Amino acid sequence: MRPILRGPRSVRWRLTLLYSGLFVAAAAVLLAITYGLMANSTAEAKSSEGAQSSPSADGPSFAKGGPEVGAYVVQQLNVQRDDQLHLLLVESAIALAVMVALSLLLGWLVAGRVLAPLQSMASTARRISADHLHRRLAVPGPGDELTDLSDTFDDMLARLEIAFEAQRQFVANASHELRTPLTLQQTLVDVALADPGATADTLRAACLRVRAAGQEQERLIDALLTLARSQRGLQEREYVDLAVVAGSLLPESAHRIEADLAPAGLLGDPQLVERLAGNLIDNAVRHNVVVGGGWISVRTGLRAGCPTLRVANSGPAIPPDRIDALFQPFTRHGDQRTRRRDGHGLGLSIVAAIAVAHGGSVQAQPGDGGGLCVEVTFPPDKVSGPGGGDRTQRPLPGGPG
Repeated sequence: MRPILRGPRSVRWRLTLLYSGLFVAAAAVLLAITYGLMANSTAEAKSSEGAQSSPSADGPSFAKGGPEVGAYVVQQLNVQRDDQLHLLLVESAIALAVMVALSLLLGWLVAGRVLAPLQSMASTARRISADHLHRRLAVPGPGDELTDLSDTFDDMLARLEIAFEAQRQFVANASHELRTPLTLQQTLVDVALADPGATADTLRAACLRVRAAGQEQERLIDALLTLARSQRGLQEREYVDLAVVAGSLLPESAHRIEADLAPAGLLGDPQLVERLAGNLIDNAVRHNVVVGGGWISVRTGLRAGCPTLRVANSGPAIPPDRIDALFQPFTRHGDQRTRRRDGHGLGLSIVAAIAVAHGGSVQAQPGDGGGLCVEVTFPPDKVSGPGGGDRTQRPLPGGPG
């Protein structure tokens, strides 16, 4: 436990000295004004008595005993007033000294009462760790600045708890995803080595499968690096046209491709924007109807002045309450982790991270007949093309598909 007396650097000591200093200053000013008024009153009385004691041509002197008696009386009165002023000054100084001591004591008690909630918050905060983020300060009292501070700190703890839990889940999922190809590689090598009749062809086939598993790991690591890079924010921004990026990524697929690519320029990271569009288009192809008749819609343009990319597709129906989960890392539709053709479950989480890094947003909704419509909106930056002139951009057409 920390000591209560910690010297003048303590907030309680500073508040005590502040309260006491203000009180002493106010008391000193009050005493100075009182003493000044008394001294001024005494000076006026002296001048008045001096005028009365002086001889007058029109009347008798100050007293019947002559001018000497009058002067003596005035002198004694002046001495008495001077003694009273001196006594007032001494007693005021003593009273001020006593009040200084009392003000220090009262200031210490009042400062302790004011800082008691802060001490409680500090004590509770010291007991909170990464394993006990569920604890809250919960300072009782009226809705003042201290309770506002406590509520703000509790909100921050709640966000930290969610972030820590998401981080733990992410690490666990990443470990699972990375361990699966390693286990497969180890199994393939063990089987090939344990086969006494292995031929060059069987060993070659085993090596090809090991190589494929290694490429799967490489794609996963590349996706994780892209996710980390996008979450770190942007270092530099360049002009990027969503229409050009999306047009270069249109696939050659058995599905019907509907492209309406209007210019939509923004300032961002070209590689990350290309990865965002590629993930959306790849997901639209991957998660589509198996039999012919499916379609993919890719559209770019402006919506309320904001560059927008919208990718929609046909496919299996997705419940609306599952859409938010699809943007979590390592989450697939139906959470089918063993189906490698469904990818790693990082596509939409990378899309969301890249959009946030550019100051944009992502909205997703299920299609009327199945599938998913994902729309990414970027902030309305004032951009110009590489040639220096403003690009002519038109609104994004409405209606998916």
